[in-house]
Amino acid sequence: MIDIRCETLPDYTVIAEVNTLAFGQENEAKLVEKIRHYDRYIPELSLVAEVENVIVGHILFSYIDLVGEEKLQVIGLAPLAIHPQFQRQGIGSKLVQAGLEIADTKKEAVVIVLGHPHFYNRFGFQASVNYEITSPFPVPEDVFMVKALQSYEKKYTGKVVYPTTFEGV
Repeated sequence: MIDIRCETLPDYTVIAEVNTLAFGQENEAKLVEKIRHYDRYIPELSLVAEVENVIVGHILFSYIDLVGEEKLQVIGLAPLAIHPQFQRQGIGSKLVQAGLEIADTKKEAVVIVLGHPHFYNRFGFQASVNYEITSPFPVPEDVFMVKALQSYEKKYTGKVVYPTTFEGV
């Protein structure tokens, strides 16, 4: 049984450990910590997955900018971390789905992710170029993706700009 809930202060150390183990480095754990202290943090979109009351996964959605004709606030999904012993068991999928549902309920319009297309496509993510949204990174088109939510409007076009908190990841 997998339980998904919002993170709480006592979870921070375990979340850092899960991120470090999942990525084999501390960069993502440090990113999570930086975002929490930044005005782009969305507490209800920092979720943990628990198995038998033990945190085995974490996902964080935070605000990033989309700069085109106007500067719009959208959501970036990063990072998604699952403890190595619990990977490939559907936990990441449950975290993504729960986060997308919350973002939709909050009337957010767009979620952006840099990740594996074969994983994120199943949630409706598509190459960002399909939405006239460009990546700030020199990456293949299929790995920089967009999920349009119910509040999406055609005005969401332009180049993604990540906050400085993402530098070094």
